[in-house]
Amino acid sequence: MEAVVKEKRFCPVCGKEIVGRADKLFCSDACRNNHNNQANKDITNLMRNINNSLRKNYKILAELNTGEKTKVEKKILLKKKFDFGHFTSILEAKTGNTYYVVYDQAFQELEGGVFLITKIDI
Repeated sequence: MEAVVKEKRFCPVCGKEIVGRADKLFCSDACRNNHNNQANKDITNLMRNINNSLRKNYKILAELNTGEKTKVEKKILLKKKFDFGHFTSILEAKTGNTYYVVYDQAFQELEGGVFLITKIDI
């Protein structure tokens, strides 16, 4: 009988020899995590930045909307660095009005540089 010679495999992260199952790709959980974190770094940073912007927008809307509805000038939103491009959804009301929603706070542009902020039930 001939002996089966197994080819040595090495971890793509640290270069150590991989010991164990034939389908194992990394020498340790730490190397596997490092590899996946590096591979997903760009998308993770993008998601983190968007989530931070959504959180900031929500905080601004909730702070300004102390009741159920509040009218606010656009310049106040801009001064607080509100990002009009980040919202969680768009709501088309039965009246035909379009609201941009950030979780349970919605905003709608009215005439004259005024915005209506409304708390909605979700």
